[in-house]
Parts: sequence; C-alpha cells; structure tokens
Amino acid sequence: MEIYRLENVIQPYAWGSRTAIAELTGQPVPSDHPQAELWMGTHPKGPSTVLFHGERLPLQRLVQRHPIEILGKSTVEKFDSTLPYLFKVLAAAQPLSIQAHPSQSQALEGFDRENRMGIPLDAPNRNYRDSNHKPEIICALTPFWGMNGFRDLEKVLQLMTPVCPKVLEKALSEFQRSGGRGLRDLFETMMKLSADQKASACVEIIEKAEFLKGSSPVYEWMIKLADAYPGDLGILSPALLNLVRLEPGQAMYLPAGQLHAYLDGVGIELMANSDNVLRGGLTPKHIDVDELLRVVRFEPTPVDIIEANPLRPGEAVYPCPAEEFALSRIQATGDQPYLSSGSRSVELLLCASGEGTIYCEGSTEAMAVGKGDSFLVPARIDFYTILGDVTLYKAAVQLP
Repeated sequence: MEIYRLENVIQPYAWGSRTAIAELTGQPVPSDHPQAELWMGTHPKGPSTVLFHGERLPLQRLVQRHPIEILGKSTVEKFDSTLPYLFKVLAAAQPLSIQAHPSQSQALEGFDRENRMGIPLDAPNRNYRDSNHKPEIICALTPFWGMNGFRDLEKVLQLMTPVCPKVLEKALSEFQRSGGRGLRDLFETMMKLSADQKASACVEIIEKAEFLKGSSPVYEWMIKLADAYPGDLGILSPALLNLVRLEPGQAMYLPAGQLHAYLDGVGIELMANSDNVLRGGLTPKHIDVDELLRVVRFEPTPVDIIEANPLRPGEAVYPCPAEEFALSRIQATGDQPYLSSGSRSVELLLCASGEGTIYCEGSTEAMAVGKGDSFLVPARIDFYTILGDVTLYKAAVQLP
C-alpha cells in the first residue's frame, strides 16, 4: 500500500463561488459556472477516483477490493467495510437553504418509507436519498457566516417583535405567553402560511428591518436574505437562530435535528457519508414541512465555537462527538516536519496552503504537495512524513 492522489468531483450548485474552489485547485479564475462543493470520498453522487497500479478506479471500488488495507480492521467491522465520512470544501457566495438532518433511526425509517412509496432516488420531492444520518462539522478557511440552532427564547422574542408582520402577531403573542414553550407552534405557523401571506409578510419585515439594520447584523442579514430569496419567510431565521461568524480556523458542530444554514464564506466540511436534507426555507426546492417538524429539535441551543486542540507536534484536532469522523489541521514547517501517529484509521488529506512533500515508511519516492492537492492515506501504512511549509486538513475515523 502507498499514498494515493485523489481526483475529486466539484458540485456546481447555484449558490457556489466562481473563485474560491478555482483558486484552491489552480483552475482559471473566475470559473465558467458556480463551484459550490469539492467532494472527497465515496458518495455515489460525487465519488473520488485514484490511480491504482496504472488503473483509474472509483475510491469505493478500491475500498471494496482492499477493505482491511484501506479502512483498517476496526473501521471495516464498525462501518460494514465502507468509508463512513464525506470530506468537502464548501464555498458559499450566496446563502444556502435552512435545513436539518435526520438522526440514524429517522434516516433508516424515512429511507425505507420512501422506497416503499416508490419515490425515485433522484425525485425532487425525495427527502431521504440514503439510510444514513448526517452529523457534520464546518471549519472556516475564510471569515464564515452561518446560523446554527435556536436562540435563547427571550432573545427570539426581543429580535422578532420589532419586525413581526401582522400575520404572525397572534402566533408571537402566544409564544410570549407560553414562556417560549410554543417555539414549535410559532415555527409551524410560519411554515404553513400561504405563498401570498408569506410574500406580504416579507414586504412588512423588510420595511421594518431597513430602520434597524444599523443596530444589529440580524437585521442586515434579513435584508440580504430577502434580496437572495424574495418572498421567502426564511428571511426571519436570523431572529430565530443563532447567527454565527467564524474566524478562519474556528469550527462548529451540527448534530442531528439542528436547524441551520450557511450564509457566506469558504470552509472545510466533514460529515457522515450522507446526502439527507430536510429543508426549511431560503430555497426554491422541495420543503416537506411535516417531515421537517418531525426531525427538528425545538429547543434553545447555545453555539459552541470549536478551537483546534494540540494533539501532537504539528497537528491539532477539532473535538466533536461524531463516531464516523475526526477533523484535524496539520502544519509542517521547514524547521519542523510532521510525523504521523502509528495508530491511525483511513485518512483523507487536503492541502489548504503552501508547498511540500509527503512520503510513507518504506517508500523511496516522495509525492509533491501543493495547494488544492488531496490524498488517500490507507490505514495499512504505518507512518508518513510531511516536509516543507504547508497546511493540510485531515479527515479520519474517530478512534476508540
């Protein structure tokens, strides 16, 4: 076994940047089309490929041929001989949809239910495209704006009251009387308004937000969201959800059921290997309100900004509770090469900046490492070393 260079799929979603991923991967800037996500992994919607003994293979096929060597024995046993994570670069030039992801049990039940209903996997009204859950962590490469989880209930009331449209006044009043226990009811009322009611409400909200935009980024974002998604009542989400600005190098974790949205910036994203999404606004795509209400956790959730903790010389890890993945940052310098641990799972590496070389024990040849390069490091390799002035992000399976 050796280290393999990856070739990856870029997803051209409309909200993507025409510069960020192109600059990272050395393509012409600006790109011809939006480039939203660079996928590294085995997901069938965008599988990576490797050159293996002169044969170009999808990464999943290499894993199937050599599961123990690539994944390691413990990963094979725990995750049924599959790579359990999906590694991405996400480049948001426009806000993404408000969304939540199912738990493992919800994903299994939902996937089976929609299969029995005969809904094609690629149907626009399909909620569950696989049977896996999708916890995820996002780490900022640039200043990164997002929303993550419901705010403190008093704060929701404080921020919503000045911009509340007439059609939601009763629901907001009931929310106040309930002491916040009616958060789900308030959200459901918003989601189930007619299209005409939503459009009219948005006009009221923006008129009020214009007078308040200098007082808080919450109201500035309402106006930005209205520009991107006219008539979409998701523009109220900055008052409902925690508005977060990550500085480069900071991260946040998103568990199952957590309502969230990414708004602007470039980040490294690592998640369980799934594409299951329940949308809740800021999108022209399918929204299944009843299914969303079953999945979302309606409780205030303070945002924990995650800083990387030193793990070994040259490596710092972002702590999170997911079993499928662990994210860390590797930095080698001319004075301090990076030497990997000998106790490892399967790893994917992405070079974010700099230049250097990487080689594994027993190999006589080093591989060049430059900005945008990505690699598969099989679990069978004992050690590897990185030389040069270079920063990489590493995806791995969480070790026991």
